[in-house]
Order: sequence, then C-alpha cells, then structure tokens
Amino acid sequence: MYSGLWERGPLLGKGAFGSVFLAKPTSKFCSFPSLMAVKSAEISVSATLQKEKEVFDNVQGYPFVIHCFGEDSTVEDNGDMVYNLLLEYASGGSLRDLIHNSGGCGLPESDVKRYTKCILKGLNHIHGCGYVHCDIKPENVLLVNVSASTTDAAHFVAKIADLGLAKRSWQRKKMRMDLRGTALYMAPECLIECVQEPPSDIWALGCVVCEMLTRKSPWDRGKEFNKRDLFNLIADRARIA
Repeated sequence: MYSGLWERGPLLGKGAFGSVFLAKPTSKFCSFPSLMAVKSAEISVSATLQKEKEVFDNVQGYPFVIHCFGEDSTVEDNGDMVYNLLLEYASGGSLRDLIHNSGGCGLPESDVKRYTKCILKGLNHIHGCGYVHCDIKPENVLLVNVSASTTDAAHFVAKIADLGLAKRSWQRKKMRMDLRGTALYMAPECLIECVQEPPSDIWALGCVVCEMLTRKSPWDRGKEFNKRDLFNLIADRARIA
C-alpha cells in the first residue's frame, strides 16, 4: 500500500481489531520517523481503531505510552477503503515475545523492575487523563529502543499500546458497560461487580509481573480450565483474601 506519505512493508502481526504492518515514509522531508507501525482495518470494521485514535489524542506525548503519528485512509488494489493508524515502531517486539523467549525461567529481576516501573508510569499518565486501559497484558506492552547506538536490553523501555478497549474512568453511574479485556488479567471486582476502573489496571499489571518472573500466568490451570472456572477461581480467591 502506498499512501503518498508512507509505504506499507511486511506484516508484523494480526490482532482482533486490525493488522499491523511495518511502514516507512516516502519522503525525507515529512515529519514521520524512518520506521513506523501501521495498524490497518477495512473502514467498515474500523470503529475500534478510530476509538483508539481518539484515546491517543487525549493521552499523547508521554514517554511510556506508544506514540501515535496520525491517521489516514487508503484504497486497496481491490478497491476496499482501509483506515490506518500510524504508530511508533517497537523494534523489541512485545513483552509477551520477551517472556516467551526467556528460556522457561522468567526475566531477570532487574529487567522486571525496570519494565514494571515503565508500565506503572504509563498507567499513571493514562489514569490521570481520565481513562482506564482495560486490557493490560504482555501482548499490549511494547519494547522500544531509546538508544540509536546499541540494542542492549538495558536501552529498551516498556510502552503501553493497544488503547482500543480503553474507557473513561468512573462512568459506572452514568453508563453501564460490558466487561472488556482478557479474562486472565481481569480483577475480582470486574467479575463480581462488573466494575473496571484504574485499580483494575493495577491488578492486571500484577498478573503481568508474575508472568515476567515465572513465565506463567498466576491463574493458568491447563487447557481443560475453561473461562467459567477461571472466573470462579479469581472471584473465590478474592473472597478468601
């Protein structure tokens, strides 16, 4: 795909709400960086991406949240209209990738501490802007190299991405909303009271920290463990506590 300002490259990954491609600007005089990640979806199914752009507009400009460079629409070769979100490229991949490649023993505590601090700062900013992320998990934390001269792990920072499920905080009395996010990272109050607010994101981060240290989810009970069992386990542990 060629938009006039940027050119789409190889596919980086697919998610529930769109496909992500590597992209580069077509002119050295434009304001885009040398590499970007472009999240794309057909216009007819792009409502979540457009909502994500709205959230980015309100939380933009913080070093621990992925940067958004803008949006545009393009036409595929088959004539389909596509909505594109132009995002910061994370050369280190996702935190999920890093955990998966850690060799079965988890990440070093020094790395866990550094990444946790980054995510906490990012969440504090998002919450301060009046939003709840609602889907904090390793897949939605990206690793960005902040040094042009080295690829050493110490020079990667964790940045929060995937804001498409974010909601305004403390809206429960005004608007009843369905639960959103990923079951393994939902807090007890989400399951018991259908409440998703800033503390729910902190709970999810706690689950992520456990995964970074152990390479396992604290709630993983194998393939035969279904969503209902998972919800009951999380809720029951909360009642016991």
